[in-house]
Amino acid sequence: MEVREKVKPKYSFFKNFILFQPPWRDIIQFLLLAGFFGWLIYLSSTRLEYKWQWYRIPKYVFQIKDGHLVAGRLIQGLLFTFKISGVSLIFTFIFGLGTALLRLSGSFTGRLLSRLYLELIRNTPLLVQIYLIYFVLGPIIGLDRYMSAVLALSLFEGAYSSEIFRAGIVSIHKGQWEAAYSLGLSGFDMYRDIILPQATRRILPPLTSQVITLIKDSALVSLVALSDLTLEAKILASDTFLTFEIWFTAAAIYLVVTVTLSTIVSLMEKRFQIRT
Repeated sequence: MEVREKVKPKYSFFKNFILFQPPWRDIIQFLLLAGFFGWLIYLSSTRLEYKWQWYRIPKYVFQIKDGHLVAGRLIQGLLFTFKISGVSLIFTFIFGLGTALLRLSGSFTGRLLSRLYLELIRNTPLLVQIYLIYFVLGPIIGLDRYMSAVLALSLFEGAYSSEIFRAGIVSIHKGQWEAAYSLGLSGFDMYRDIILPQATRRILPPLTSQVITLIKDSALVSLVALSDLTLEAKILASDTFLTFEIWFTAAAIYLVVTVTLSTIVSLMEKRFQIRT
């Protein structure tokens, strides 16, 4: 009887380097990369002959008045960004999920309307949509600048999130659908109790990316004079002439917010995987 020898898996040098890299190599690589970017910043600042005044920035982030910590203008703008992003996020989910369900429905009219909505929104810039809704649609139906910006953001992000919802729904195995039908569940109960809970686990990572995109796209509402983080940074940069310091600080604030959001959702995703 022929005995076959077990063949050990062969890893290339590249795979060994990637999979079994010691932690100290990561630290060295990170330090070298940080040093390289630091050198680039130093080189650019010396060539620009720009006088950095970072000591003037903290008061625009936080300041102390009468013994209390008070938010500066940049943080006030950030809070408004959270406000408009949060409201827009709710409507984004409504538009996105509604459009996805219409595309999967048996209604020809529903599929046609959802398709027209997607093609119209995804093939025109958000900047143009904000202007059209604020200057054309807003006065007709009585929307102020805040609700016009919310509607524009919600429609734009909802068009992209609808594809995420639709992909998550159609990825559910057909056995789940057949089981729901055999139990005699209505369409609403089937989506609520069986399909959407399973689809949520799958669409969470791409949906998080869409939420981050929404927060960054909210910077465009400054074009209609809404005092978000971007508009506050623009005003401060023109008033104080601290152009680089203000915009670098605003970029850092956006980065902290988006990275924090990504980390939270990553932890939620791991928790979902543990439960399943």
